[in-house]
Amino acid sequence: MKKNDSVKRLIILALGLIGLCVLTAFYAHDWFAYYYHHIAWKTHNRFNVNGHLLIVALYFMLLFFFSNTYGALKIGYLKPLDIFLSQLFSLLCVNVISYAQLSLMYGWFIIGGGHMVSMMLYQLVFAGLWGWLCNLIYRRAFPPRELLLVHGERPVEDILGKFAGRKDKYHVAKCMNIKEGYDAVIREVGKYDAVVLWDIHTMDRNVLLKYCYSHSIRVYMMPKIPDVLVKGSEQLHLFDTPILLTREYALNVEQRIAKRFIDTVCSLILIVVTSPIMLITAVVIKLYDKGPVLYKQVRCTKDAKEFYILKFRSMRVDAEKDGVARLAAKNDSRITPVGKFIRAVRIDELPQLFNILKGEMSFIGPRPERPQIIREYMEEMPEFAYRTRVKAGLAGYAQVYGKYNTTPYDKLKLDLFYIENYSVWLDLKLMLLTLKILFTPDSTEGVDEKQVTAMKKQVQEEEK
Repeated sequence: MKKNDSVKRLIILALGLIGLCVLTAFYAHDWFAYYYHHIAWKTHNRFNVNGHLLIVALYFMLLFFFSNTYGALKIGYLKPLDIFLSQLFSLLCVNVISYAQLSLMYGWFIIGGGHMVSMMLYQLVFAGLWGWLCNLIYRRAFPPRELLLVHGERPVEDILGKFAGRKDKYHVAKCMNIKEGYDAVIREVGKYDAVVLWDIHTMDRNVLLKYCYSHSIRVYMMPKIPDVLVKGSEQLHLFDTPILLTREYALNVEQRIAKRFIDTVCSLILIVVTSPIMLITAVVIKLYDKGPVLYKQVRCTKDAKEFYILKFRSMRVDAEKDGVARLAAKNDSRITPVGKFIRAVRIDELPQLFNILKGEMSFIGPRPERPQIIREYMEEMPEFAYRTRVKAGLAGYAQVYGKYNTTPYDKLKLDLFYIENYSVWLDLKLMLLTLKILFTPDSTEGVDEKQVTAMKKQVQEEEK
């Protein structure tokens, strides 16, 4: 079984690489048929075979890098729409960079932009068809895994709903309460493709985890907060005993300097680039109901320091006339027609570029919450304060890998993954991935109409 799985995965990997080669072939065709002739005529430079190979190889490497970053090669792992969006953004980034490269070679004159656009359209058609074919092959080669879900006292409806959202990959065939005993659970474990360990006591989890590991059984384990902290720890080799170090500070001084430099430079550039969009948005909001253009709200950043976050107003002026802080709900009647549009395309967030420039926020970090909501979350989950170990961000790990209505407990774990595994490259990667989620409908899904915050009715308590 394991050998067959390895062969299947190699086939899927090969299909992904074949797709990249064909997409590169589109560029190679345009290079030889159009761009090279114009560049050679303009500059009087002639390329030998190695020069041509270098141009094509550079395109392939860029395409591989962005495809890997956006997840375009994760056939079967991501949904088909996510794969296509990943391909779209990968091709857009690579073709923009390649066009800038060709323009430099030509002498900073615009060269054949129409050819680049038409080439990308052909590439997108092929990428869509090829992705559909690869996904079809994947589903035939990898039927949904039959899962055994082992749980504790916490309700399982939420996690079952999440697995049900990927019926192409998973099927929870049976649920067992850990109270049925180790022997009963172990007798069932071998009957399924994998085991899901969901909200069970650490001692019980460790027993089952070691059993599954020793018998080469796949395990999906939902981590608790201490697990996330340990995962971000540093391994030391001071003695002949393994030691894991969890540091007392989130970011060292070099990381803070690099992060602030990126924030300052990028915010200045984006303020200039998006200023026409911000001006048009301000005019439209003012004309719609004559109300204020900007919406200021108290939020918390590093060390729970309060600041006024800036947004374009997307709700009615009297949206919170009762004084109660609440998140936007699904089909929220308080949101204006203009607000629905600017929220959908994230234009309402653009004024936060000025918060970043002032140093109150960063581009990447945990999203800033309102003090009232933080206090409410901390009544049930004191660990929620861990999110304030770094500056709040315009976008973050929880926004890329979660949704607007992701529970506070899961948001906390996602944000801690970011804090404990921080690197400049991770910031840059999340910036690139943020562009993708702008076009993902699930990421803007509101909370239920009966909820004031993202906290579920059933409180998600962490077992120590």
